[in-house]
Amino acid sequence: MNDVTIVSIVLAILAVVFASATIKVVSQGSAKVIERLGRFHKLAKGGLNIIVPFIDGVRATIDLREQISDVEPQPVITKDNVTMNVDCVIYWQVLDPIKSTYEISDIRRALDQLALAALRNVIGSLDLDHTLTSRDTINGHMRNVMDQATDRWGVKITRVELKNIEPPIEVKLTMEKQMTAERTRRAVVTEAEGSKSSAILRAEGEKQAAIVAAEGRREANVLDADGQAQAVMRLAQAEATAIATIAKAFGDNGDPGAYLIAQKYLETLRDIGRSPQKTVFLPYEASAVMGSLGSVKKMLGELEGSAATPAPPPRR
Repeated sequence: MNDVTIVSIVLAILAVVFASATIKVVSQGSAKVIERLGRFHKLAKGGLNIIVPFIDGVRATIDLREQISDVEPQPVITKDNVTMNVDCVIYWQVLDPIKSTYEISDIRRALDQLALAALRNVIGSLDLDHTLTSRDTINGHMRNVMDQATDRWGVKITRVELKNIEPPIEVKLTMEKQMTAERTRRAVVTEAEGSKSSAILRAEGEKQAAIVAAEGRREANVLDADGQAQAVMRLAQAEATAIATIAKAFGDNGDPGAYLIAQKYLETLRDIGRSPQKTVFLPYEASAVMGSLGSVKKMLGELEGSAATPAPPPRR
């Protein structure tokens, strides 16, 4: 191997080293903080970036995507002096890589400590019941507090979520008993409301049935009365027709009223004769009625005679 070949190899190696030190490829969703002689020079974003080798250097590579940090379970004391173990999850994103590099040394540890302090402050202002039922309120308050504190670090807190809230065993047992008693109370109340509704519906049904029955009876009575009225009217019309016919038949030869009285009297005597009783009562005016019967007989005879006499022939 001659000197020319050795020089060529050395130059090639130097060119590769120079190119690798000059060309910096940054992945999408990240950024590189470039320093020149120890001072901030520029921010290299996604794509191909050219720097001056041996003068410029990469201080840090910052992930610009939303990131997640878990806060381990920590003992927290509530307002009513109940100690609980609480853990949470923090969703955060770097908006300013320069501030996150130069304003804070360890961003993840700072976020954990800030979340723990905010968690203790928020839960310390609430009692046990509100702590267990106000997750959304706690999450929103913690996010606001942490977002204000991390603004100068160039970090945005997008969301904070409580994972588990573990009260002491004694408190859990008391809560289970309270929940059982509450469910029993609700069952009793529900059963009572069901019985009340059933009784109301039954009473309403009986009321409607009574109303319908009363309306049916009323309509039946009305129809019955209408029928009786029509029967009486037809009977009266028949008797009026009969009286008119009898009066027409008698004409001026007799009294049709006496005839009707005698007829009713004979019908009454017939009904008395059919009665199983042994005693028969005769009216006080029986002789007068008998006289009326004689007058009726006489009138009937005169009517028959007049009917038998032929009519005179017509004049020519």
